[in-house]
Amino acid sequence: MLSFRILLALMMFVALPLLAEDEDQKEQETEEAAPVISYYQVKPSLVANLASGGKYIRCDVQLMTNDELFLDELNLHGPAIRHSLLLLLSEQDGKSIKSPSGKEALRKKALSTLGKLMQELSGKNELKALFFTTFLVQ
Repeated sequence: MLSFRILLALMMFVALPLLAEDEDQKEQETEEAAPVISYYQVKPSLVANLASGGKYIRCDVQLMTNDELFLDELNLHGPAIRHSLLLLLSEQDGKSIKSPSGKEALRKKALSTLGKLMQELSGKNELKALFFTTFLVQ
């Protein structure tokens, strides 16, 4: 009976560190698998005259990507991004983009437009989302 207890104690002594190592390895794999989210801020604020339904729009835009290296592409093509957004904003009707559904439609259109632009300029589109962080129509 005593040898069984000794054997059991030895097994516990060996097994516990192995279990701890497995949990550490699982945590590392989870951290590696989690996507790294990065944001590119279009600076300064975008201000454009509206086609109708208001005088102008002022907004701040942030672009989200899961690829940190793609931030370099966004920085490189920042002027083209800004230009495309200004053209898109100047085509808008102020009354329609004041509503939540109008803002959402504009957000989707802007993301699609910039995705096509980045595909054309850099050969890849790693944009995951576009966010308006300030939005004013007058």
